[in-house]
Amino acid sequence: MTYQFRKAIPSELPQIWAILQQAIARRKQDGSNQWQDGYPNPEVIQNDIDKNAGFVLIEGDTIIGYSALLINDEPAYKKIEGKWLTNDDFVVVHRIAISEHHLGKGLATKLVRFIEEFALSNNIFSIKADTNFDNFAMMKVLEKLGYTYCGEVYFRGSSRKAYEKVITKEEIR
Repeated sequence: MTYQFRKAIPSELPQIWAILQQAIARRKQDGSNQWQDGYPNPEVIQNDIDKNAGFVLIEGDTIIGYSALLINDEPAYKKIEGKWLTNDDFVVVHRIAISEHHLGKGLATKLVRFIEEFALSNNIFSIKADTNFDNFAMMKVLEKLGYTYCGEVYFRGSSRKAYEKVITKEEIR
């Protein structure tokens, strides 16, 4: 299959929100507290798109994944209980979700690889991400791709595992 990764456009919000609702339900089924408090919601996704931070993974004409990417823009990352690998420019990854109809194909890994290519295309060599302590699927993806656990950051009153990866052009090829 051929996949594309590009910025989301406003008319795609309904498809993106449907994928995120599926992911929210999966987190609940897994017994996770992540995304069980009304976040994310359509307004968050609209804000991502408005700020050119919303990105979609596409197979053919179908949106099958979503993530938000920010450059050097995560205030919570300034206060880490631990230590980041770098203090250089970085891409922040938030809200990774894959359609329930496309699970089990390694697409979260593929999506993160596209994010790494996005960072390199912007001459940024660090990617930072965080996830709930009970989001074992996301931790597995990050660890498999060589992300280093750096400590804890806090969002909306709860701690999250923080990861960073320093990437090189050779690694993506």
